[in-house]
Amino acid sequence: MQELLRKMLFLPVEASGTSRHIDRLHFVVIGVTFAGAFLVAAVVLAFVVRFRARGEAEPTPVVVVPRAVELGVGGALLALFVGFWVVGFRQYVGLHTPPRGALEVYVTAKQWMWKFSLPDGRRSAGVLVVPAGRPIRLILTSRDVVHSFFVPAFRIKQDALPGRYTSTWFDPDRVGTYPVYCAEYCGVDHSRMWASVVVLSARDYGRWLEGEMPEAVVRAGATPALEGGVVAGTELTTMAAEGRSAASRYGCFSCHTVDGQRHLGPTWQGLYEKTEELANGQTIVADEEYLTESMMEPAAQLVRGYQPVMPTYRGVLSQPDAAAIVEFIKTLRFDRTAPLVTLPHTQATSEDAK
Repeated sequence: MQELLRKMLFLPVEASGTSRHIDRLHFVVIGVTFAGAFLVAAVVLAFVVRFRARGEAEPTPVVVVPRAVELGVGGALLALFVGFWVVGFRQYVGLHTPPRGALEVYVTAKQWMWKFSLPDGRRSAGVLVVPAGRPIRLILTSRDVVHSFFVPAFRIKQDALPGRYTSTWFDPDRVGTYPVYCAEYCGVDHSRMWASVVVLSARDYGRWLEGEMPEAVVRAGATPALEGGVVAGTELTTMAAEGRSAASRYGCFSCHTVDGQRHLGPTWQGLYEKTEELANGQTIVADEEYLTESMMEPAAQLVRGYQPVMPTYRGVLSQPDAAAIVEFIKTLRFDRTAPLVTLPHTQATSEDAK
């Protein structure tokens, strides 16, 4: 039945588990709306027939509706509205709460193209290759204006904002190639800002990681050489390593440590997903969006106990470098038994903070 309704409404194919849940709610809302419209039309027709024009001397009868009927109809409509809202809100929260173990992909929007980066250093432009059966978390940002990442087959749409990170996720379960569009007008070539998501089977995805080019990837326009001249199958520079190098170049280690020691700024060890208390008394989780905002606007969400001495890096720190630094911070999980992280061209982490 759901497939029949999808075809009747000319909706794209359902290529993820999330898309099926969203379509199910969509069809129920449409069905209830049509049923309500037909019911109202039937009542109107019945009233037209029953209370049609009468003679001038014949009075129109007074129709009195019992209070219980009024309350029942009003309560049913309110319950229906609240029910739709609850289901829709749960789906919205679910789209922003990826499961553990999701494959993270950094998506950078730029007039007029989509660029993809994986934590292991693989990069591509215009084509995102993912395995079927594994949840994919997208971490989006923009290098210029507001864009919107829209994949109809997965029923996901998420804005990409300059200087900030937003996220969504999907669980592809159908092998194929699916178009990506920008759903936010972003300039003269907005209509040409498209890309493709290629969903491969586990076997084909493994071949692609080893450097082979499955036919679906070739048809989508990808090439064996990924962006930056790195070829799949060769040694890759991870985003975390790039982030460590970028943090060193921008002087981050003069105020932040990576071994848990307090300095001018909060330590980076164990910072990711930590709940921080702010100077205004509120709390916030140090996720990708907060960490990026702290680089671009350090005084916006100041951590309690620290002075607003950090300068803004807006216009100085590029989005790729900011994403790499965030990925480096993610690797600094708090573990007292782990050895200290040694920074490049330094003796020890604590020395770099002095």
